[in-house]
Amino acid sequence: MSVPSSSIDFAVAAPVRRNFRTIALIVASAMFMEQLDATILATALPTMARDFGVGAPSMSIALTSYLISLAVFIPVSGAVADRWGSRTVFRAAIGVFVVGSILCALAPSLGFLVAARLLQGLGGAMMMPVGRLVLLRSVERRDLVSAMSWLLVPALIGPILGPPVGGFIVTYADWRWIFYINVPVGLLGMVLVSLFIDETKGERAGPFDGVGMVLSGVSLGSLLFGFETASREGEGMLALTLVAVGLVTGAVYLGHARRHAAPILDPALMRVPSFGTSVIAGSLTRITQGAQPFLLPLMMQLGFGLSAATSGLVTIATAIGSLMMKALAPRLLRRFGFRQALVVNGILAALLYGLCAFFRPDWPLPVIFGVLACCGFSMSFQFTAYNTVAYDRISPAQMSSATSFYTTFQQLMLSLGICVAALSLHGSMSVQGHAAPELSDFSLAFAVVVAVSLLATIWNLRFAADAGREISGHGRVVDGVKRPAAAASEALEHIR
Repeated sequence: MSVPSSSIDFAVAAPVRRNFRTIALIVASAMFMEQLDATILATALPTMARDFGVGAPSMSIALTSYLISLAVFIPVSGAVADRWGSRTVFRAAIGVFVVGSILCALAPSLGFLVAARLLQGLGGAMMMPVGRLVLLRSVERRDLVSAMSWLLVPALIGPILGPPVGGFIVTYADWRWIFYINVPVGLLGMVLVSLFIDETKGERAGPFDGVGMVLSGVSLGSLLFGFETASREGEGMLALTLVAVGLVTGAVYLGHARRHAAPILDPALMRVPSFGTSVIAGSLTRITQGAQPFLLPLMMQLGFGLSAATSGLVTIATAIGSLMMKALAPRLLRRFGFRQALVVNGILAALLYGLCAFFRPDWPLPVIFGVLACCGFSMSFQFTAYNTVAYDRISPAQMSSATSFYTTFQQLMLSLGICVAALSLHGSMSVQGHAAPELSDFSLAFAVVVAVSLLATIWNLRFAADAGREISGHGRVVDGVKRPAAAASEALEHIR
Protein backbone atom coordinates (compact mmCIF):
# COMPACT_ATOMS: atom_id res chain seq x y z
CA MET A 1 0.00 0.00 0.00
CA SER A 2 1.53 3.26 -1.06
CA VAL A 3 1.67 6.12 1.39
CA PRO A 4 0.23 9.36 -0.01
CA SER A 5 2.22 12.52 0.21
CA SER A 6 1.60 14.64 3.25
CA SER A 7 1.03 17.59 0.98
CA ILE A 8 -2.47 16.36 0.10
CA ASP A 9 -5.12 18.73 1.45
CA PHE A 10 -7.66 17.23 3.82
CA ALA A 11 -10.40 19.50 2.59
CA VAL A 12 -10.03 18.69 -1.10
CA ALA A 13 -13.65 17.52 -1.25
CA ALA A 14 -15.05 20.67 0.31
CA PRO A 15 -15.08 23.59 -2.13
CA VAL A 16 -16.45 26.12 0.34
CA ARG A 17 -14.16 27.15 3.22
CA ARG A 18 -15.98 27.73 6.47
CA ASN A 19 -14.65 29.21 9.66
CA PHE A 20 -12.95 26.21 11.26
CA ARG A 21 -13.93 27.28 14.78
CA THR A 22 -17.62 27.28 13.82
CA ILE A 23 -17.41 23.78 12.36
CA ALA A 24 -15.31 22.48 15.26
CA LEU A 25 -17.77 23.85 17.84
CA ILE A 26 -20.77 22.35 16.03
CA VAL A 27 -19.15 18.92 15.96
CA ALA A 28 -17.84 19.35 19.52
CA SER A 29 -21.32 20.23 20.82
CA ALA A 30 -22.77 17.01 19.42
CA MET A 31 -19.95 15.00 20.95
CA PHE A 32 -20.34 16.80 24.27
CA MET A 33 -24.02 15.83 24.32
CA GLU A 34 -23.04 12.21 23.81
CA GLN A 35 -20.16 12.21 26.30
CA LEU A 36 -22.27 13.90 28.99
CA ASP A 37 -25.12 11.44 28.45
CA ALA A 38 -22.76 8.47 28.70
CA THR A 39 -21.49 9.45 32.16
CA ILE A 40 -24.51 11.23 33.62
CA LEU A 41 -26.63 8.06 33.43
CA ALA A 42 -24.48 6.08 35.87
CA THR A 43 -25.45 8.44 38.71
CA ALA A 44 -29.17 7.84 38.16
CA LEU A 45 -29.13 4.04 37.91
CA PRO A 46 -30.15 3.33 41.54
CA THR A 47 -33.12 5.70 41.27
CA MET A 48 -34.14 4.25 37.91
CA ALA A 49 -33.92 0.72 39.35
CA ARG A 50 -36.44 1.65 42.06
CA ASP A 51 -38.83 3.10 39.48
CA PHE A 52 -38.60 -0.02 37.30
CA GLY A 53 -38.87 -2.38 40.26
CA VAL A 54 -35.58 -4.18 39.61
CA GLY A 55 -32.32 -4.57 41.50
CA ALA A 56 -29.63 -1.95 40.93
CA PRO A 57 -27.17 -4.51 39.43
CA SER A 58 -29.74 -5.30 36.72
CA MET A 59 -29.51 -1.73 35.48
CA SER A 60 -26.00 -2.32 34.15
CA ILE A 61 -27.61 -3.59 30.95
CA ALA A 62 -28.66 0.01 30.28
CA LEU A 63 -24.96 0.88 29.98
CA THR A 64 -23.76 -2.23 28.17
CA SER A 65 -26.55 -2.13 25.56
CA TYR A 66 -25.30 1.30 24.48
CA LEU A 67 -21.70 0.03 24.30
CA ILE A 68 -22.73 -2.95 22.19
CA SER A 69 -24.57 -0.66 19.77
CA LEU A 70 -21.45 1.48 19.48
CA ALA A 71 -19.31 -1.57 18.80
CA VAL A 72 -21.54 -2.80 15.99
CA PHE A 73 -22.11 0.48 14.18
CA ILE A 74 -18.94 2.56 14.61
CA PRO A 75 -17.00 0.46 12.06
CA VAL A 76 -19.64 0.96 9.34
CA SER A 77 -19.91 4.72 9.87
CA GLY A 78 -17.23 5.56 7.29
CA ALA A 79 -18.87 3.50 4.55
CA VAL A 80 -22.27 5.05 5.31
CA ALA A 81 -20.81 8.58 5.20
CA ASP A 82 -19.13 7.84 1.87
CA ARG A 83 -22.41 6.59 0.43
CA TRP A 84 -24.84 9.22 1.70
CA GLY A 85 -22.59 12.19 2.47
CA SER A 86 -20.99 13.25 5.74
CA ARG A 87 -23.38 16.16 6.40
CA THR A 88 -26.48 14.04 5.79
CA VAL A 89 -25.25 11.19 7.97
CA PHE A 90 -24.02 13.48 10.77
CA ARG A 91 -27.32 15.36 10.87
CA ALA A 92 -29.28 12.09 10.80
CA ALA A 93 -27.08 10.66 13.58
CA ILE A 94 -27.93 13.61 15.83
CA GLY A 95 -31.60 13.10 15.01
CA VAL A 96 -31.47 9.37 15.85
CA PHE A 97 -29.65 10.16 19.11
CA VAL A 98 -32.35 12.70 20.05
CA VAL A 99 -35.19 10.28 19.23
CA GLY A 100 -33.43 7.59 21.26
CA SER A 101 -33.07 10.04 24.16
CA ILE A 102 -36.79 10.86 24.09
CA LEU A 103 -37.69 7.17 24.10
CA CYS A 104 -35.31 6.60 27.03
CA ALA A 105 -37.05 9.37 28.96
CA LEU A 106 -40.46 7.83 28.24
CA ALA A 107 -39.37 4.26 29.10
CA PRO A 108 -41.94 2.49 31.31
CA SER A 109 -39.75 -0.58 31.87
CA LEU A 110 -36.17 -1.78 31.78
CA GLY A 111 -36.74 -3.72 28.55
CA PHE A 112 -38.07 -0.61 26.81
CA LEU A 113 -35.10 1.39 28.10
CA VAL A 114 -32.62 -1.16 26.73
CA ALA A 115 -34.24 -1.01 23.28
CA ALA A 116 -34.14 2.80 23.36
CA ARG A 117 -30.49 2.75 24.43
CA LEU A 118 -29.66 0.51 21.46
CA LEU A 119 -31.25 3.10 19.15
CA GLN A 120 -29.44 5.90 20.97
CA GLY A 121 -26.19 3.97 20.53
CA LEU A 122 -26.78 3.79 16.78
CA GLY A 123 -26.92 7.59 16.66
CA GLY A 124 -23.88 7.90 18.93
CA ALA A 125 -21.88 5.44 16.83
CA MET A 126 -22.39 7.60 13.76
CA MET A 127 -21.86 10.91 15.55
CA MET A 128 -18.36 10.20 16.83
CA PRO A 129 -16.45 9.15 13.69
CA VAL A 130 -18.60 11.03 11.17
CA GLY A 131 -18.30 14.22 13.23
CA ARG A 132 -14.52 13.91 13.11
CA LEU A 133 -14.74 13.16 9.38
CA VAL A 134 -16.82 16.32 8.86
CA LEU A 135 -14.10 18.34 10.56
CA LEU A 136 -11.23 16.75 8.65
CA ARG A 137 -12.98 17.32 5.33
CA SER A 138 -14.00 20.89 6.13
CA VAL A 139 -10.87 22.60 7.46
CA GLU A 140 -7.54 23.40 5.90
CA ARG A 141 -4.40 21.69 7.11
CA ARG A 142 -3.05 24.88 8.65
CA ASP A 143 -6.13 25.06 10.92
CA LEU A 144 -6.17 21.38 11.88
CA VAL A 145 -4.29 21.60 15.19
CA SER A 146 -6.49 24.39 16.53
CA ALA A 147 -9.66 22.70 15.26
CA MET A 148 -8.71 19.41 16.91
CA SER A 149 -8.02 21.13 20.23
CA TRP A 150 -11.55 22.60 20.13
CA LEU A 151 -12.95 19.18 19.25
CA LEU A 152 -11.16 17.34 22.05
CA VAL A 153 -12.54 19.48 24.87
CA PRO A 154 -15.98 17.79 25.11
CA ALA A 155 -14.39 14.34 25.18
CA LEU A 156 -12.56 15.35 28.37
CA ILE A 157 -15.20 17.62 29.92
CA GLY A 158 -18.21 15.32 29.43
CA PRO A 159 -17.02 12.51 31.74
CA ILE A 160 -16.07 15.07 34.40
CA LEU A 161 -19.34 17.02 34.37
CA GLY A 162 -21.52 13.90 34.11
CA PRO A 163 -21.49 12.77 37.77
CA PRO A 164 -22.20 16.17 39.40
CA VAL A 165 -24.87 17.07 36.83
CA GLY A 166 -26.44 13.65 37.21
CA GLY A 167 -26.40 13.98 40.97
CA PHE A 168 -28.08 17.38 40.77
CA ILE A 169 -30.84 16.13 38.43
CA VAL A 170 -31.53 13.01 40.49
CA THR A 171 -31.58 15.01 43.73
CA TYR A 172 -33.70 17.97 42.63
CA ALA A 173 -35.64 16.72 39.58
CA ASP A 174 -36.80 13.54 37.84
CA TRP A 175 -34.17 11.19 36.34
CA ARG A 176 -35.95 11.43 32.97
CA TRP A 177 -34.54 14.94 32.52
CA ILE A 178 -31.16 13.29 32.02
CA PHE A 179 -32.41 12.36 28.56
CA TYR A 180 -34.65 15.35 27.89
CA ILE A 181 -31.73 17.79 28.12
CA ASN A 182 -30.37 16.23 24.91
CA VAL A 183 -33.40 17.38 22.90
CA PRO A 184 -32.76 21.16 22.59
CA VAL A 185 -29.01 20.61 22.11
CA GLY A 186 -29.64 18.04 19.39
CA LEU A 187 -32.27 20.10 17.54
CA LEU A 188 -30.01 23.16 17.55
CA GLY A 189 -27.14 21.01 16.32
CA MET A 190 -29.19 19.72 13.37
CA VAL A 191 -30.02 23.28 12.33
CA LEU A 192 -26.40 24.42 12.58
CA VAL A 193 -25.18 21.38 10.62
CA SER A 194 -27.61 22.27 7.83
CA LEU A 195 -26.43 25.89 7.75
CA PHE A 196 -22.67 25.63 8.17
CA ILE A 197 -21.44 22.21 7.06
CA ASP A 198 -21.00 21.23 3.40
CA GLU A 199 -21.97 17.88 1.93
CA THR A 200 -19.00 15.67 1.00
CA LYS A 201 -18.92 12.08 -0.18
CA GLY A 202 -16.10 9.60 -0.65
CA GLU A 203 -15.42 6.68 -2.94
CA ARG A 204 -15.26 3.08 -1.77
CA ALA A 205 -12.78 0.70 -3.38
CA GLY A 206 -15.16 -2.27 -3.32
CA PRO A 207 -18.59 -3.59 -2.24
CA PHE A 208 -19.99 -3.15 1.25
CA ASP A 209 -18.35 -5.56 3.69
CA GLY A 210 -21.34 -7.26 5.30
CA VAL A 211 -19.35 -10.21 6.65
CA GLY A 212 -16.80 -7.82 8.11
CA MET A 213 -19.58 -5.87 9.79
CA VAL A 214 -20.84 -9.00 11.54
CA LEU A 215 -17.37 -10.19 12.57
CA SER A 216 -16.20 -6.79 13.79
CA GLY A 217 -19.51 -6.23 15.61
CA VAL A 218 -19.29 -9.55 17.45
CA SER A 219 -15.61 -9.00 18.26
CA LEU A 220 -15.89 -5.42 19.47
CA GLY A 221 -19.21 -5.99 21.23
CA SER A 222 -17.78 -8.96 23.12
CA LEU A 223 -14.64 -7.05 24.07
CA LEU A 224 -16.51 -3.95 25.26
CA PHE A 225 -19.08 -6.03 27.16
CA GLY A 226 -16.27 -8.13 28.61
CA PHE A 227 -14.28 -5.10 29.77
CA GLU A 228 -17.40 -3.60 31.37
CA THR A 229 -18.32 -6.90 33.06
CA ALA A 230 -14.79 -7.29 34.43
CA SER A 231 -15.27 -4.10 36.45
CA ARG A 232 -18.04 -5.80 38.48
CA GLU A 233 -17.42 -8.27 41.27
CA GLY A 234 -18.37 -11.91 40.85
CA GLU A 235 -18.50 -11.93 37.05
CA GLY A 236 -14.88 -12.71 36.23
CA MET A 237 -15.62 -15.93 34.33
CA LEU A 238 -18.24 -14.25 32.15
CA ALA A 239 -15.81 -11.40 31.45
CA LEU A 240 -13.04 -13.83 30.45
CA THR A 241 -15.42 -15.72 28.16
CA LEU A 242 -16.54 -12.53 26.43
CA VAL A 243 -12.99 -11.29 25.96
CA ALA A 244 -11.96 -14.69 24.55
CA VAL A 245 -14.86 -14.61 22.07
CA GLY A 246 -13.89 -11.08 21.10
CA LEU A 247 -10.25 -12.01 20.48
CA VAL A 248 -11.10 -15.13 18.45
CA THR A 249 -13.63 -13.37 16.21
CA GLY A 250 -11.19 -10.47 15.91
CA ALA A 251 -8.54 -12.85 14.58
CA VAL A 252 -11.06 -14.28 12.12
CA TYR A 253 -11.91 -10.74 11.02
CA LEU A 254 -8.25 -9.92 10.34
CA GLY A 255 -8.02 -12.91 8.00
CA HIS A 256 -11.20 -11.77 6.24
CA ALA A 257 -10.01 -8.15 5.97
CA ARG A 258 -6.85 -9.16 4.10
CA ARG A 259 -9.00 -10.72 1.37
CA HIS A 260 -11.68 -8.03 1.04
CA ALA A 261 -11.23 -5.05 -1.30
CA ALA A 262 -12.83 -2.56 1.11
CA PRO A 263 -12.95 -3.99 4.66
CA ILE A 264 -15.06 -2.24 7.30
CA LEU A 265 -11.92 -1.71 9.42
CA ASP A 266 -8.83 -1.70 7.22
CA PRO A 267 -5.79 -3.06 9.11
CA ALA A 268 -3.58 -1.86 6.22
CA LEU A 269 -3.97 1.65 7.64
CA MET A 270 -1.62 0.63 10.45
CA ARG A 271 1.19 0.62 7.87
CA VAL A 272 0.80 4.37 7.40
CA PRO A 273 3.58 5.50 9.79
CA SER A 274 2.02 8.40 11.68
CA PHE A 275 -1.41 6.78 11.79
CA GLY A 276 -0.27 3.40 13.09
CA THR A 277 2.04 4.92 15.69
CA SER A 278 -0.66 7.32 16.86
CA VAL A 279 -3.18 4.48 17.23
CA ILE A 280 -0.83 2.40 19.41
CA ALA A 281 0.57 5.24 21.54
CA GLY A 282 -2.82 6.92 21.84
CA SER A 283 -4.48 3.65 22.86
CA LEU A 284 -2.04 3.15 25.73
CA THR A 285 -2.51 6.72 26.90
CA ARG A 286 -6.31 6.51 26.66
CA ILE A 287 -6.31 3.81 29.31
CA THR A 288 -5.41 6.54 31.80
CA GLN A 289 -8.08 8.85 30.39
CA GLY A 290 -10.70 6.11 30.75
CA ALA A 291 -9.62 5.25 34.30
CA GLN A 292 -9.51 8.79 35.65
CA PRO A 293 -13.28 9.57 35.71
CA PHE A 294 -13.82 6.21 37.41
CA LEU A 295 -11.10 6.45 40.08
CA LEU A 296 -11.14 10.11 41.09
CA PRO A 297 -14.79 10.48 42.18
CA LEU A 298 -14.60 7.19 44.10
CA MET A 299 -11.37 8.24 45.80
CA MET A 300 -12.82 11.62 46.78
CA GLN A 301 -16.04 10.17 48.17
CA LEU A 302 -14.92 6.84 49.68
CA GLY A 303 -11.34 7.73 50.58
CA PHE A 304 -11.73 11.38 51.57
CA GLY A 305 -15.35 11.29 52.76
CA LEU A 306 -16.37 14.19 50.52
CA SER A 307 -19.92 14.60 49.30
CA ALA A 308 -20.80 13.88 45.68
CA ALA A 309 -21.27 17.60 45.06
CA THR A 310 -17.88 18.57 46.53
CA SER A 311 -16.16 15.74 44.70
CA GLY A 312 -17.67 16.93 41.44
CA LEU A 313 -16.48 20.48 42.01
CA VAL A 314 -12.92 19.29 42.68
CA THR A 315 -12.67 16.92 39.71
CA ILE A 316 -14.01 19.58 37.34
CA ALA A 317 -10.49 21.03 37.53
CA THR A 318 -9.40 18.69 34.72
CA ALA A 319 -12.04 20.23 32.46
CA ILE A 320 -10.73 23.71 33.22
CA GLY A 321 -7.20 22.60 32.38
CA SER A 322 -8.47 21.18 29.08
CA LEU A 323 -10.05 24.50 28.14
CA MET A 324 -6.81 26.34 28.87
CA MET A 325 -4.95 24.03 26.52
CA LYS A 326 -6.82 24.78 23.29
CA ALA A 327 -5.32 28.24 22.81
CA LEU A 328 -1.74 27.08 23.42
CA ALA A 329 -1.64 23.79 21.47
CA PRO A 330 -0.89 25.34 18.03
CA ARG A 331 1.95 27.46 19.43
CA LEU A 332 3.53 24.58 21.35
CA LEU A 333 3.40 22.24 18.36
CA ARG A 334 4.77 24.96 16.08
CA ARG A 335 7.64 25.50 18.50
CA PHE A 336 8.56 21.88 19.31
CA GLY A 337 7.00 19.71 16.59
CA PHE A 338 4.88 16.62 17.13
CA ARG A 339 7.57 14.10 18.03
CA GLN A 340 9.33 16.13 20.70
CA ALA A 341 6.04 17.39 22.15
CA LEU A 342 4.51 13.92 22.36
CA VAL A 343 7.57 12.37 24.01
CA VAL A 344 8.09 15.07 26.64
CA ASN A 345 4.46 15.86 27.36
CA GLY A 346 3.53 12.18 27.36
CA ILE A 347 5.91 11.54 30.25
CA LEU A 348 4.78 14.73 32.00
CA ALA A 349 1.07 13.86 31.66
CA ALA A 350 1.61 10.39 33.09
CA LEU A 351 3.66 11.68 36.02
CA LEU A 352 1.08 14.36 36.80
CA TYR A 353 -1.61 11.68 37.03
CA GLY A 354 0.85 9.71 39.15
CA LEU A 355 0.59 12.50 41.74
CA CYS A 356 -3.04 11.51 42.23
CA ALA A 357 -1.79 8.33 43.91
CA PHE A 358 -0.37 10.51 46.70
CA PHE A 359 -3.55 12.55 47.33
CA ARG A 360 -4.62 12.38 50.96
CA PRO A 361 -7.45 14.05 52.94
CA ASP A 362 -5.00 16.45 54.60
CA TRP A 363 -3.93 17.91 51.25
CA PRO A 364 -5.41 21.41 50.75
CA LEU A 365 -8.20 21.23 48.18
CA PRO A 366 -6.74 24.16 46.17
CA VAL A 367 -3.52 22.16 45.72
CA ILE A 368 -5.45 19.09 44.55
CA PHE A 369 -7.46 21.34 42.24
CA GLY A 370 -4.28 22.80 40.78
CA VAL A 371 -2.71 19.37 40.18
CA LEU A 372 -5.87 18.15 38.43
CA ALA A 373 -5.99 21.28 36.26
CA CYS A 374 -2.41 20.59 35.15
CA CYS A 375 -3.40 16.96 34.47
CA GLY A 376 -6.27 18.11 32.28
CA PHE A 377 -4.08 20.55 30.38
CA SER A 378 -1.31 18.05 29.70
CA MET A 379 -3.54 15.10 28.79
CA SER A 380 -5.74 17.24 26.55
CA PHE A 381 -2.68 18.50 24.70
CA GLN A 382 -1.46 14.93 24.25
CA PHE A 383 -4.70 13.83 22.63
CA THR A 384 -4.89 16.94 20.45
CA ALA A 385 -1.47 16.00 19.09
CA TYR A 386 -2.34 12.31 18.62
CA ASN A 387 -5.67 13.06 16.94
CA THR A 388 -4.01 15.47 14.53
CA VAL A 389 -0.74 13.78 13.54
CA ALA A 390 -2.62 10.52 12.92
CA TYR A 391 -3.97 11.99 9.68
CA ASP A 392 -0.70 13.48 8.49
CA ARG A 393 -0.33 11.03 5.60
CA ILE A 394 -3.93 9.87 5.19
CA SER A 395 -5.31 10.69 1.74
CA PRO A 396 -8.84 12.04 1.19
CA ALA A 397 -9.86 8.63 -0.20
CA GLN A 398 -8.77 6.94 3.04
CA MET A 399 -10.27 9.53 5.38
CA SER A 400 -13.62 7.88 6.15
CA SER A 401 -12.04 4.47 6.73
CA ALA A 402 -9.34 6.01 8.93
CA THR A 403 -11.81 7.90 11.13
CA SER A 404 -13.89 4.74 11.69
CA PHE A 405 -10.75 2.77 12.55
CA TYR A 406 -9.38 5.43 14.89
CA THR A 407 -12.67 6.03 16.70
CA THR A 408 -13.21 2.30 17.20
CA PHE A 409 -9.90 1.92 19.01
CA GLN A 410 -10.52 5.10 20.97
CA GLN A 411 -13.80 3.75 22.36
CA LEU A 412 -12.28 0.34 23.04
CA MET A 413 -9.36 1.76 25.02
CA LEU A 414 -11.53 4.10 27.10
CA SER A 415 -13.59 1.09 28.17
CA LEU A 416 -10.42 -0.90 28.82
CA GLY A 417 -9.21 1.94 31.04
CA ILE A 418 -12.21 1.48 33.34
CA CYS A 419 -11.55 -2.26 33.37
CA VAL A 420 -7.86 -1.86 34.26
CA ALA A 421 -8.70 0.61 37.02
CA ALA A 422 -11.43 -1.60 38.50
CA LEU A 423 -9.31 -4.75 38.36
CA SER A 424 -6.37 -2.95 39.97
CA LEU A 425 -8.61 -1.60 42.72
CA HIS A 426 -10.19 -4.98 43.43
CA GLY A 427 -6.84 -6.74 43.22
CA SER A 428 -5.31 -4.41 45.80
CA MET A 429 -8.32 -4.89 48.09
CA SER A 430 -7.95 -8.67 47.87
CA VAL A 431 -4.22 -8.65 48.57
CA GLN A 432 -4.53 -6.26 51.51
CA GLY A 433 -7.72 -7.84 52.87
CA HIS A 434 -9.84 -4.71 52.60
CA ALA A 435 -13.62 -5.14 52.52
CA ALA A 436 -14.01 -1.64 51.06
CA PRO A 437 -11.50 0.34 48.99
CA GLU A 438 -9.05 2.39 51.05
CA LEU A 439 -6.61 5.11 50.02
CA SER A 440 -3.76 2.63 49.52
CA ASP A 441 -5.94 0.71 47.05
CA PHE A 442 -6.61 3.83 45.03
CA SER A 443 -2.91 4.68 45.06
CA LEU A 444 -2.03 1.30 43.57
CA ALA A 445 -4.74 1.63 40.90
CA PHE A 446 -3.41 5.03 39.85
CA ALA A 447 0.13 3.64 39.73
CA VAL A 448 -0.96 0.82 37.40
CA VAL A 449 -2.75 3.04 34.86
CA VAL A 450 0.12 5.54 34.93
CA ALA A 451 2.62 2.75 34.21
CA VAL A 452 0.55 1.74 31.17
CA SER A 453 0.59 5.33 29.87
CA LEU A 454 4.35 5.55 30.29
CA LEU A 455 4.69 2.60 27.89
CA ALA A 456 3.41 4.93 25.14
CA THR A 457 6.81 6.66 25.26
CA ILE A 458 8.28 3.71 23.35
CA TRP A 459 6.01 4.43 20.40
CA ASN A 460 6.19 8.22 20.74
CA LEU A 461 9.93 7.92 20.07
CA ARG A 462 9.11 6.14 16.81
CA PHE A 463 7.43 9.16 15.25
CA ALA A 464 9.55 10.64 12.48
CA ALA A 465 11.29 13.88 13.39
CA ASP A 466 9.30 15.67 10.67
CA ALA A 467 5.96 13.96 11.39
CA GLY A 468 3.12 16.43 10.86
CA ARG A 469 5.53 19.24 10.05
CA GLU A 470 3.23 20.79 7.45
CA ILE A 471 0.35 20.74 9.93
CA SER A 472 2.24 22.12 12.93
CA GLY A 473 4.36 24.65 11.06
CA HIS A 474 7.45 23.42 12.93
CA GLY A 475 10.44 24.40 10.78
CA ARG A 476 13.00 27.08 10.03
CA VAL A 477 14.77 28.96 7.26
CA VAL A 478 18.04 27.41 6.02
CA ASP A 479 20.49 29.28 3.76
CA GLY A 480 17.87 31.85 2.97
CA VAL A 481 15.47 29.22 1.61
CA LYS A 482 12.15 28.88 3.35
CA ARG A 483 11.16 25.27 3.90
CA PRO A 484 7.50 24.25 3.49
CA ALA A 485 7.15 23.92 7.24
CA ALA A 486 8.32 27.48 7.77
CA ALA A 487 5.78 28.69 5.25
CA ALA A 488 3.06 26.78 7.08
CA SER A 489 4.24 28.34 10.32
CA GLU A 490 3.49 31.79 8.94
CA ALA A 491 0.01 30.62 8.00
CA LEU A 492 -0.59 29.48 11.58
CA GLU A 493 0.08 32.93 13.02
CA HIS A 494 -3.60 33.88 12.84
CA ILE A 495 -4.53 31.14 15.35
CA ARG A 496 -3.27 33.25 18.22
